[in-house]
Amino acid sequence: MEKKLGPATRDAYGEVLVQLGRDNPNVVVLDADLSKSTKTAAFGEKFPERFFNVGIQEADMVGIAAGLASSGKIPFASSFACFLVCKSYDQLRMAVAFPELNVKLVASHGGISVGEDGASQQSIEDFALMTSLPGFVVLNPCDAVQAKALVLEAAKYKGPVYMRTGRPKTPVIYPPQTNFSIGKGIRLREGKDVTLIATGLLVFEALEAEEKLRAEGIEASVIDIHTLKPLDRELIIEEARKTHALVVAEEHQIWGGLGSAVARVVCQESPAAIEFVAIQDVFSESGKPEELLQKYGLTSAQIIKAAKKALSRKGRVAVS
Repeated sequence: MEKKLGPATRDAYGEVLVQLGRDNPNVVVLDADLSKSTKTAAFGEKFPERFFNVGIQEADMVGIAAGLASSGKIPFASSFACFLVCKSYDQLRMAVAFPELNVKLVASHGGISVGEDGASQQSIEDFALMTSLPGFVVLNPCDAVQAKALVLEAAKYKGPVYMRTGRPKTPVIYPPQTNFSIGKGIRLREGKDVTLIATGLLVFEALEAEEKLRAEGIEASVIDIHTLKPLDRELIIEEARKTHALVVAEEHQIWGGLGSAVARVVCQESPAAIEFVAIQDVFSESGKPEELLQKYGLTSAQIIKAAKKALSRKGRVAVS
């Protein structure tokens, strides 16, 4: 599959924020001294009276966002994913999730594709932490088109939302103006043998894996899960009942991410052979994004290997 690069999802976020600012005077934006990297700086330039740089105080930023939401504003608060989630978790839990406030958290530099910044700034646990908070919607777009659309959907949604964006440019997967709905996955390829379920950067890798598997006579479905919570249970159950063999691929720690959520649904509804492509309980190191993705097994080659393993196992799994 040809790899045509488009903007990074963080760039798409910055662009659509300005559109939101024009359309809705209640939209306000907060940042923790990283606005050039998170791309909220463009909003600050256009609407300085609605932009708040709180400094390197992520927990304080979340508390301020909660206060603004309590006053009828629609706050978008941003920082690097590792800082926003890990340093602010108590505030996210008690100031946003518990009172079910309309706060939108858009965290950039998710996953190990941050690259050279190293483990301290590579968020590999954000999905596990944020999906565990009651009432939170958790989003992970795979390209710029999807990122823009999901930011607009998040703005319309009443309640707390967490969205991860990334540093590197992303392969173009969707045409402009494609519509997306929170909680609804997308079947990008239809196959009868195995199902590849992916999120974020791994969606392109799954599409590439599907193409190579097809050349070997293996028909694979490819499912893009841009919403980790609420999860599209109906689509996952449909695929599990059809192929009885699944691979879940994500740029996240293997504990507590998309793989865990999919496995829970499948075990409850339609047992199937499942394999997982994820970071295997380790911290990453500093390096170029593509080198890190290769070293930690987040590639189409690893997805193909996992698909063949799932296929070899599915005859030994009780299916409904």
